[in-house]
Amino acid sequence: MRRIYAIARKEFIHIVRDPRTMIAVLIMPLLQLFLFSYAVSFDVKDLPTALLDQDHTAISRQYVDALKQSNYFVVKQNLTSASEIDGIFDRNQARVVVVIGPGFGDSVAAGRAGAVQILIDGSEPNSAQLGQAYANGLSQIWGAKTTIAQAEASGFNVAQAGGLTARTRIWYNPEGRSASYLVPGLIVLLITVMTVQQTANTLVSEKEQGTYEQLVVSPIRRIELMIGKVMPWAVMAALNVITVSAIGLLVFQIPFRGSVLLFALASFLFVLCVLGLGLVVSARASSTEVANQLAMMISFLPAFMLSGFVFPLANIPPVLQGLSYLFPARYMTVVSRTVFLKGGGWDVLWPQVAALAVYAVVIITLSSLLYRERS
Repeated sequence: MRRIYAIARKEFIHIVRDPRTMIAVLIMPLLQLFLFSYAVSFDVKDLPTALLDQDHTAISRQYVDALKQSNYFVVKQNLTSASEIDGIFDRNQARVVVVIGPGFGDSVAAGRAGAVQILIDGSEPNSAQLGQAYANGLSQIWGAKTTIAQAEASGFNVAQAGGLTARTRIWYNPEGRSASYLVPGLIVLLITVMTVQQTANTLVSEKEQGTYEQLVVSPIRRIELMIGKVMPWAVMAALNVITVSAIGLLVFQIPFRGSVLLFALASFLFVLCVLGLGLVVSARASSTEVANQLAMMISFLPAFMLSGFVFPLANIPPVLQGLSYLFPARYMTVVSRTVFLKGGGWDVLWPQVAALAVYAVVIITLSSLLYRERS
């Protein structure tokens, strides 16, 4: 134990005395958290909208007013002819064009369906799909209110009418905030990249400096050497989990509805997993350049693409879905989002926690065998 402590203390002093390492370990994850949280957003509001009103009636103006009062559309231009639409889209002056055709007001006043054409720039699929949903929803609500008002004006008692009323309620993230979806996954992504990258370079740098052979021939056992070298990075990873989670709660107002103990245990197992991945890279890499490249391949790309952080796993090809089981970020992303947003407990998350525990044992055992073979 004394030898492990001596190695860990030496490594920790080296980390603290290196400003670049301290910035990479403590500052960069926070900068990336703010960058991702503010720059990457699926929220769509204030879509630039152009309006072509060919009806010019009081009813068409009521529809336009409803459009302007929403939080989703901002009318930037009023067009005079349909020939202007192509130019508006080509110059990116609007994402949506609303065309109210002649006779719209007469049709609505007569109790018939009034037709509105909504043209959407589909070059940004996310904005296009949400814009379409918002426009359809707004039109349906406005149409229903108008129909009810006309019926009441005609003496019809709407309260006695039958029909179906669908009331939709969104659980866990009712405001639809992107930050609530992204930040719990960002915790996993940032810890993965930082821990794997730094751990991968730890023993490789000893090899490049020629001090690894001295450590190998010393009385220190290899397992003690490995534990001592990665212990400071485990502490740094734990600090990052706490710091990033606290910023998510305090700055981005992300709810935490689950068990702190469950999240702490899962985070501990996850840190062991990514430490093991870093050790595997370090055992196989011949230089820091190779270690950095391998670390990026098995940390950032899987944590970003194959964990469900951005893209739902159900939407990726089955082959990649199977491949995602080889990376611990898949399991931890589920734990993080479920604990933060849904308040899920042991009864629903035990498969992910068990998978992390098994993964940690396997990857650390593998890294130990690789070091024994390399030495």
